[in-house]
Amino acid sequence: MVRLKDRYLLVNIIYTDLPPAQSKTAGSNKPPVSDLLLYNQPTANELRPQTLLKDIRSEIASLFGDCGSGAIDRSLQVKYFSPATSTFILRVSRSHYRLVWAALSFMQTLPAKNGRPCIFRVVRVSGTMRKVEQEAIRRARLLVLAAKDELKGMSSSDALGALLRSDSQQQRTLAIVGGQGDDSASEDGLVED
Repeated sequence: MVRLKDRYLLVNIIYTDLPPAQSKTAGSNKPPVSDLLLYNQPTANELRPQTLLKDIRSEIASLFGDCGSGAIDRSLQVKYFSPATSTFILRVSRSHYRLVWAALSFMQTLPAKNGRPCIFRVVRVSGTMRKVEQEAIRRARLLVLAAKDELKGMSSSDALGALLRSDSQQQRTLAIVGGQGDDSASEDGLVED
């Protein structure tokens, strides 16, 4: 029996525009909102995994034609979608995950009615669903901690720098905060077999 090997892609949606209601004004008496939270806002409820999948497939068709569409047709699937954290997990065959990654890099708007401009950032590629889920949980914790530090004024860098800092620095931060040690050397890389 042949075993089908898949890759799981953890993708974050980062919004590049700021809604006028949430932009910072000097005369506003609302509490300040962290820049990290503004870029990592919850996704609108009208976005469904089916529409996300349809838009990814259409982007692959426009970039790679019928050959690319046929290659990922049966293997591409949204395994998890969280509008609260703007995170989703895709499953695709191991030989074609780079096509999906390229298509996500070229997508510029949210596939919803009057879609907002955004960036689809592939955070982790792994061979198992478990490792991708652990990474999603770890990143959500780090985002909350970084936003708290920024609101307290403890952050020395800007919000985008904190969002895009290296994975090794984030692992050290989590180990210090969570009291966990480094499990293995293979977790330092982006792609895992």
